[in-house]
Amino acid sequence: MGSVAVEDMIEASSGFHFSGFHMDGLDSRHFEKPTSSAATENMHNQPFVIGVAGGAASGKTTVCDMIIQQLHDQRVVLVNQDSFYHKLTEEELARVHEYNFDHPDAFDTEKLLESMDNLRHGRAVDIPKYDFKSYKHNVFPVRRVNPSDVIILEGILIFHEPRVRELMNMKIFVDTDADVRLARRIGRDTVEKGRDIGVVLDQYSKFVKPSFDDFILPTKKYADIIIPRGGDNHVAIDLIVQHIRTKLGQHDLCKIYPNLYVIQSTFQIRCMHTLIRDSQTTKHDFVFYADRLIRLVVEHGLGHLPFTEKQVITPTGSVYTGVDFCKRLCGVSIIRSGESMENALRACCKGIKIGKILIHRVRDNGQQLIYEKLPQDISERHVLLLDPILGTGNSAVQAISLLIKKGVPESNIIFLNLISAPQGVHMVCKSFPRLKIVTSEIDIGLNEDFCVVPGMGEFGDRYFGTDDDDDDRKVVVPQQQCSKSC
Repeated sequence: MGSVAVEDMIEASSGFHFSGFHMDGLDSRHFEKPTSSAATENMHNQPFVIGVAGGAASGKTTVCDMIIQQLHDQRVVLVNQDSFYHKLTEEELARVHEYNFDHPDAFDTEKLLESMDNLRHGRAVDIPKYDFKSYKHNVFPVRRVNPSDVIILEGILIFHEPRVRELMNMKIFVDTDADVRLARRIGRDTVEKGRDIGVVLDQYSKFVKPSFDDFILPTKKYADIIIPRGGDNHVAIDLIVQHIRTKLGQHDLCKIYPNLYVIQSTFQIRCMHTLIRDSQTTKHDFVFYADRLIRLVVEHGLGHLPFTEKQVITPTGSVYTGVDFCKRLCGVSIIRSGESMENALRACCKGIKIGKILIHRVRDNGQQLIYEKLPQDISERHVLLLDPILGTGNSAVQAISLLIKKGVPESNIIFLNLISAPQGVHMVCKSFPRLKIVTSEIDIGLNEDFCVVPGMGEFGDRYFGTDDDDDDRKVVVPQQQCSKSC
């Protein structure tokens, strides 16, 4: 099967398929976007499960350890198939050297499935550690494994059972030369397990090699990623780690909607959110930190615009190959909160044109367009649509519909906001799958008054100082004034 598999890893939890990518020791397979709504709903709150299979002594454990060490994240746990060996009977223990530990029947697959089901549904499990010297489970204390965002399931035969395979978002096969595996096994079994070399070689010829050929090697076809040379293949492991990091920092909605982009959170971003969400923050501080956060969102949004290559001559007389900004661009703010984002856009884009849309929420009749003033050539431009809060999505949908009616291609619209409610994301992304949304955080949802929660109150009032003109020291946002329009 050649050198191998990577592109497939990028499928993982997103469910999208990639093809034609190849890189040092990695080649790939295809994935299809889930189509059923049930499949979409099941993606929520589910851990990202990575299966790592391969022959005995192929380097599976080394690969898993390297992935976990590089991630250095408590949201990643390892589950070993070795922990689920059947308890041997007295008769089997008496003839243990005749027992085939590499056969599918040696494992308690039902117990493995039960443990994985508990982890996938948010329940901690106690997993035993198998002692290969005494062939018992009760020698070492059980290991408590807590529910995590990423579960790495490792074992020689984890791809053999279809029910176990179906749990996996990413399947990795560690492919190592047979001679190398044999040499490693001899070293491991004689030193770590205290076995005689003759017994090791006898077991290998009678059980290990036949089982590899009959049960393990055939499962290689199920792998999304094949890693030759195991732990020595640093390129493959680095790519996998990079992908897992992306998934750990990605909101569940990003796995459903490829046109949704949430800026990767940092302590700086979290601190700014903490300040602007705090009802005790003064207007001066609210504006200062909101402006900082808006600038980040605008810069991130600009990064999604098309570019052209450009070469320049540096002061040293050297040629530098870079890119040029998108020339045909404009902003459109949804009045009035969207106007708070205009200064950041002007600071980033010299002389940019900015249009205005005013939509009024009518209690019984939904959204009503009150005013619009847009550049005459807007149909020829990329549009950055500005509104700090995406709540219900109603006014956003009307504003986007207006832009499309004016001739702006849906794919030319980038909607920028600070926080989004899942309901608004669903509405906008389903209505306009080719538009892009860029946000800095996705909140829990909407309350009974259609206010975003935890939210930050009525953004426009807090930013422009119209919530409480007499007391600038404390911002109090009545529930009925929460932003519902977007």
